[in-house]
Amino acid sequence: MSKFEYKVLHVCKQSGARVGELTTPHGKIITPVFMPVGTQATVKSLAPYEVKEAGAQIILSNTYHLYLRPGHKLVEKAGGLHKFMNWHKPILTDSGGFQVFSLSKINKITSEGVTFRSHIDGSKHLITPEKSMEIQESLCSDIMMAFDECSKYGADEREATAAMKRTLSWLDRCKKYHVNDTQMLFPIVQGNMYKKLRLQSLKETIPYAECGFAIGGLSVGEPKELMYEIMDEMQPLYPEQHPRYLMGVGSPDCLVEGVLRGIDMFDCVLPTRIARNGTAFTHNGRVVVRNGIYKEDFTPLDDKCDCYCCRNYTKAYLRHLNNAGEILGGRLLSLHNITYLTGLMDRIREAIMEDRFLDFAEEFRLSPEYKNM
Repeated sequence: MSKFEYKVLHVCKQSGARVGELTTPHGKIITPVFMPVGTQATVKSLAPYEVKEAGAQIILSNTYHLYLRPGHKLVEKAGGLHKFMNWHKPILTDSGGFQVFSLSKINKITSEGVTFRSHIDGSKHLITPEKSMEIQESLCSDIMMAFDECSKYGADEREATAAMKRTLSWLDRCKKYHVNDTQMLFPIVQGNMYKKLRLQSLKETIPYAECGFAIGGLSVGEPKELMYEIMDEMQPLYPEQHPRYLMGVGSPDCLVEGVLRGIDMFDCVLPTRIARNGTAFTHNGRVVVRNGIYKEDFTPLDDKCDCYCCRNYTKAYLRHLNNAGEILGGRLLSLHNITYLTGLMDRIREAIMEDRFLDFAEEFRLSPEYKNM
């Protein structure tokens, strides 16, 4: 019997957006959900209990990085990623495909896999679909991603078609290799910005989905309006019984627009990355605390937020920490940003359950949260 199940709890009568429940071996996830990214088995600067207190239901870790350092076999010896990092809620691992193409020096892409050199020490590696599955099985994540080729934004149709077809071929090999029923394999839809390719990829990918699938290759530099057009094109073909995961998307405006377009799961490094640069999401839009305007601002970062940062510290103090290069500044803003995004998802789910999500989205578009992002 499968340890995974997805059920729709409510469909908004006004918008068609939905609230669902995804059951995994490490707990239930209520969707729509935002997943903080713990690239190297840690959400940067935060302890697992802080990530939990910030409202995270599930986190994402990175196959490429953990394969190179400390090594997937070491994590396996530690008892898997949950024990290694002391996080006992669900974990999703990506396939490593995006990082192979974006971070490493690629030597060769063939039907077999990708030969590349490590961005750490220049050592040579080959990752195949089977190798990606092996690594993720050693990590013991709850949800593992199929190995895919993400063609770059601006690729011509011929290049995008070749990458999509290779992704489908690799998916078939991932499916044949994967036999562990304690992990769920999510296939990935590709196709770049070509609507015809996106629809073809979606139709050929869905038969491989058992309890969810992902949409990759968006939010890679294209205008947001183009991303929304692609999503609009695909939405009517989404199967009801699977959660849909939009990879690498996490700004507040995109979360709301994504849920409107049928998305259930999101992840992004954005909240912690901008926090380390002194920027926060708030109910009044982005706040860049290092700016001089906050030098004598002794008000909370966000008076509508009850996170530890907002309960205890002022913008003036956060500005001081950031400008002094103190680690605490990035920690506090990271904690706040994750709390803000999980809180936004709470508000989204509440609006869906009350059949008013279209009203919520329209009001959100007019708010500082949307306009000042």
